[in-house]
Amino acid sequence: MLFSDGLPQPNIDGGFKGAVAARAAGITYRQLDYWARTGLVEPTVRGASGSGSQRLYGFRDILVLKLVKRLLDTGISLQQIRTAVAQLHEAGVHDLSQTTLMSDGAGVYLCTSNDEVIDLVSRGQGVFGIAVGKVLREVETSLVDLDDHREKAADDSSLNDELAARRAARKTS
Repeated sequence: MLFSDGLPQPNIDGGFKGAVAARAAGITYRQLDYWARTGLVEPTVRGASGSGSQRLYGFRDILVLKLVKRLLDTGISLQQIRTAVAQLHEAGVHDLSQTTLMSDGAGVYLCTSNDEVIDLVSRGQGVFGIAVGKVLREVETSLVDLDDHREKAADDSSLNDELAARRAARKTS
């Protein structure tokens, strides 16, 4: 796994279910399904293998999903986003916290150093940038919050089960 400090544990197969991945990335399940079926962001832990099977997404997959969402929100075309995702995969960038995605509105550029960012901006091309490290921390926080919420819901349901058992016992006596 790419990161593990403080993150919720993925399921036994080492991935996060689609609903968790969608919530952590801030997208709908419908978007997640469409992007997986069209090959934009495919799950790396386990893909769908037929009716009833579940996709499992890794942490890096969720990060890419959130980056795609950010790029869409800024008005970048899906075709350019596909190019950017391909660049991320081809570059195999290990230290994503030092990576910035820059765009001039038409294209997306992968910058792995401050010099590249400065060079791009000085040529008048860069209009906005997305610091991948910041998005990475947001995904970590989202997953931790989702895990905390899941644990609280489990605690609440066990309390409700106990109360339901007591009420049922009272009715029979």
